[in-house]
Amino acid sequence: MTERGRHSVTRDATSFGVGPSRLDWEGDALRITIDEIAVPHLRPVRGTIRLHPEALTDYEAVLDSAGHHCWRPFAPLSRVEVALEAPGLNWSGHGYFDANMGTRPLDEDFRHWNWSRSRLGDSARIFYEAERRDGTDLALDLRAGVDGTVEVSDETPPKAALPGTLWRVARETRSEADARILRRMEDAPFYSRAMLETRLDGQVAETVHESLDLDRFASRWVKALLPWRMPRATWWGG
Repeated sequence: MTERGRHSVTRDATSFGVGPSRLDWEGDALRITIDEIAVPHLRPVRGTIRLHPEALTDYEAVLDSAGHHCWRPFAPLSRVEVALEAPGLNWSGHGYFDANMGTRPLDEDFRHWNWSRSRLGDSARIFYEAERRDGTDLALDLRAGVDGTVEVSDETPPKAALPGTLWRVARETRSEADARILRRMEDAPFYSRAMLETRLDGQVAETVHESLDLDRFASRWVKALLPWRMPRATWWGG
C-alpha cells in the first residue's frame, strides 16, 4: 500500500478510505476496494476483497501495561472472496479480520512478537505473544466460536521451534507436536508470514503464522528500505 497524509483519509459509520482504496460495509459483508501501485516494479494492484464474517466479536486486549496499544480480533472466523483485476487473481476460502490500534509507534514498546491463527472446525485458536521493552511478556491463548464468543484458554500447548527466516528473524509457535512450514508467504528483514501445520486440540491444524522483530524494524538500515515496499503519496503526486 501507500503512506498518505490525513487529507487523504475519509471515514463515516460504515466506510473508511485512504486515497483511492477503501473499506465499506455492504450489509453483513465488508468490501475492500484496492487501487494501488506495487513497488519496486510499479505495477497496478486493483480489485475487490469481500469478507463475510461468520460472527463479530467484542473482545479487546490491551497489549502493554501503560495502555498505549490494543488489539481486536473482529472476525476470527470468516469467508473471503478475492477478485483482482491486476494482477488477474481470483480465489475464495476461510479468513480472518483483526486490527492493532495504538498511540505510539510499536517499536517504542515492543521488541518482538509471534502471532498465529488456526481454524478448527467451528472455532479458531489464536496465539498472540510478545516481548515488551519493559521486560515483561504478553501471552494470549484464545478460542473464538461461530457465536462470536472469545474465551481465554488455560491449556496452552508448549512452544514449538521454527527455523529462522532468510533474514534470520527468530520465530516460534504453539503446538502439541512438532510444527512444519507448509508455505513461506512473506520473508522480509523484520517480518515473516508462513502457513504451518500444527497440532491443536488433538487435531492437525492449518495455521497462519507471523513474526515481527521490532528491534530490527527500528534500525536505520531497515527504515531506509521501507519506501521501496511502501512508498509515500508524494512519490506519485497524490
